[in-house]
Amino acid sequence: MRQECKNFESRTYANGETVQKCNIDLAPDAPWRCPEPCTGFERRMIDGGWTYGSLRPPSTPEEPPGLDDGSAAAILDEAEDIINSIVPEVLAEVQAEAQRKRGFGRFFRRRR
Repeated sequence: MRQECKNFESRTYANGETVQKCNIDLAPDAPWRCPEPCTGFERRMIDGGWTYGSLRPPSTPEEPPGLDDGSAAAILDEAEDIINSIVPEVLAEVQAEAQRKRGFGRFFRRRR
């Protein structure tokens, strides 16, 4: 991915795993490449007197074979569809739980 883009983000977790992503979700083959040409590309602001330490984001992993056929984007789209399909059910469960908790509140309210 284009690390000089304002929308690029890299995060390393305590277990050593690194996530590299596009904040505006325009890189279907993340973390290997951005679309060419990318409509969301914005160069990061020029260094305004910043001093950089020795920490650098890890390099982009090697691109796996077969990304040119669109299969990675298809898999990610399918995963997104799966997540989106369960959102109403999960939201209903969360709202039911909140309603259940609110129901007990009426019995234990302080009188003024």
